Amino acid sequence: MTDARLDSAGDETVVSENGIDPAGLADDDLFRELASLHRTRLQTLRHGPDAALANHLRRTEELESAYLSRYPGREIDPGRLTQDF
Repeated sequence: MTDARLDSAGDETVVSENGIDPAGLADDDLFRELASLHRTRLQTLRHGPDAALANHLRRTEELESAYLSRYPGREIDPGRLTQDF
């Protein structure tokens, strides 16, 4: 099920049962959603039912893909690079 809601700027945003379409999120909202997913990841993995884990994985992919498409030249910390994979 989907519906349309007005965001804080008065713009229409498409909302589904699985959350707001990432394309409709402002950057600050996208970062907040990503932080929330990463904060809840371990609990969902360890204790969530299969449907919750599947939804978490799907939503993480949607939001991370949106981030990467918005910031293809994102800043990369050279100190995090390693050859020891």
